[in-house]
Amino acid sequence: MKKGSLAILCGMLIASYTVADDWPQFRGPDRTGVSKEKGLLKAWPKGGPKLAWTYKDAGLGFSSFAVAKGVVYTLGTDLAFDAKGLAFDGKGLALAKDEYVIAIDEKTGKELWRTRIGILYTYKGNFYGDGPRSTPTVDGDFLYALGGQADLVCLDIANKGKEVWRKNLEKDLGGVIMDKYGWSESPLVDGKHLICTPGGPKGTLAALDKTNGNVIWRSAGLTNNAPFSSMVVADIHGVRQYIQTSYHDKPGDIHGEVSGISAANGKVLWTQTIFTNSNDGISASPVVAGNQVYVTAGFGGGCHLFEIAKGQTATEKFSKAMQKKVKNTHGGVVLIDGHIYGHSEPGMWVCQNLESGKVVWDERQTLSCKSGVVTAAEGMLYFYTDDGEVGLVAADPDPAGMKLISSFTPPQKSAIPGNGTSRQSRIWAYPVVANGHLYLRDHEYVFAFKITP
Repeated sequence: MKKGSLAILCGMLIASYTVADDWPQFRGPDRTGVSKEKGLLKAWPKGGPKLAWTYKDAGLGFSSFAVAKGVVYTLGTDLAFDAKGLAFDGKGLALAKDEYVIAIDEKTGKELWRTRIGILYTYKGNFYGDGPRSTPTVDGDFLYALGGQADLVCLDIANKGKEVWRKNLEKDLGGVIMDKYGWSESPLVDGKHLICTPGGPKGTLAALDKTNGNVIWRSAGLTNNAPFSSMVVADIHGVRQYIQTSYHDKPGDIHGEVSGISAANGKVLWTQTIFTNSNDGISASPVVAGNQVYVTAGFGGGCHLFEIAKGQTATEKFSKAMQKKVKNTHGGVVLIDGHIYGHSEPGMWVCQNLESGKVVWDERQTLSCKSGVVTAAEGMLYFYTDDGEVGLVAADPDPAGMKLISSFTPPQKSAIPGNGTSRQSRIWAYPVVANGHLYLRDHEYVFAFKITP
């Protein structure tokens, strides 16, 4: 064989084992939290994978990342540190005043531009942290982002983040959020529409024209308050629908729900109750497997598996005992080969059989934390604890227990948690695997680690 032919063959073999993908929205291209990348490290060196770069100016907030066309996008704040190196003045008030979309060069970690969304999100008595909670969504040359104060903006990323249009979910759409933790949903782009969850009497969900923000429809048959979770889109028995949780808050009747909403017109296709108590732990996105919908909530909530029939009726598949097995406060769960993986109250990582609801294993000692977030790639789980430890875990339902392969802690830790309005905040930003890198956030710090050989 000629040298040129051999080189081409080798190149083809390498390409077949190495697949890199952008991550244009919350929990990835299909919102499952599972990357399709291949050729990633199956174990990390002592001390963790190689640090590619650190960006130190993201400010306050818990936003994750969208990665598209060589740029990493997140939401953050302006941030000036006081004399003690903390992001608060002597009265415990945040020095940041505004929230921004921040664009970071994927190769170098240098800031490319930032665009103001609105004023800083906080509230009286806040001790869970100020700033944005959602993740931006990239669609071609445009980016959509929702700030903590309900400011929804469309930016032209081909023109360094120039604002195209804006709506406020509360003021313009009559939206109502379930609690005062702040607007946390990551917008969904589906075809010509931008889908969001204002909540409230005009309709829990709204479809907007993505080019100008005009309302196309509202889900008038569902008028619950908006949750903290981000919806998913699915085609079930040939019917395209948005699956989202919500909060029914009426005197004497407080409960959480999950619903399927017609993508065509906002009609409610089906709705099921997911808990029957006052609860603000609705943060995890639903998970869809064929015609089944899995949902979990924290703060005593639980988990459910609903089977959707051809007539768009939903039937609970879990027994009452199994409904209490997984309670995900926030951080989400992923589905791999028929098993759910993620964090659950009280302080444990779990593997749960999707069909039966049975917990195959739980781990309370290794990577211990009050809460944790997860993403997955190539049969591996990336667990990120609320205290900043990162674990590479095999997505293996072996009853023998969780298989931790490697772990490490990023080289710098934010001084923001434990101070002022962030005195009980932790690390809650979802990790991202994109284009051969693992992206992590600890408030103002954004880390990019190389996870390919």
